Amino acid sequence: MPGKFIVFEGGEGTGKSTQIKLLETKLRELGFLVFLTREPGGNGAPIAEKIRQILKDPENSNMAPETELFLFLASRAQHVKKHIVPHLELNYFVICDRFFGSTLAYQHYGRGLFNLDEVKKINSFATGGLVPDLTILFDIDPEKGLERRQLAGKLAEDRFDSEALAFHKKIRDGFLSLSKTEPNWEIVNANNSIEKVQADIWEKIEKLFETK
Repeated sequence: MPGKFIVFEGGEGTGKSTQIKLLETKLRELGFLVFLTREPGGNGAPIAEKIRQILKDPENSNMAPETELFLFLASRAQHVKKHIVPHLELNYFVICDRFFGSTLAYQHYGRGLFNLDEVKKINSFATGGLVPDLTILFDIDPEKGLERRQLAGKLAEDRFDSEALAFHKKIRDGFLSLSKTEPNWEIVNANNSIEKVQADIWEKIEKLFETK
């Protein structure tokens, strides 16, 4: 089976990390090669990871939105060319925590940066036109997601967590808008139990096995 590129998207505290590990386990049990990675940064991607540190650092709260956007795209360009594409060519299932959808949701809808077509154009340049085979959007009320992050003691670790609730609501609205227009997007209700979300995800993954 040719490699498949699967992306998990969503706001803060949606439970993506838990479900990524569960999906990895299931795919490996079925005999597939699996490469887990994330954005910004990337698994085994030192250059992209250094950019991630800058983007996530709470001390960089005065970062200009334009700087933020281009740092994300610089990280992604390195990640895609040196890590994602090579694994796809080796027939891996590449599962990525965040990708282009987050750029649109956070930098366009959240920050109000540029118009949508401009952001899409420069992202396409950064990725060489790579589009996920499946993007799964974890949808949850932003207040609930941030509450989960707080209970996990992670709010102080990420510059984006400290943004006002209104910012996170814009992000959710952006993700939902994207799910209606972008190719190969599916939504799961992240309020459900871990087991129910896992089952919903697998139902969508199974469709990839039918794609030649």
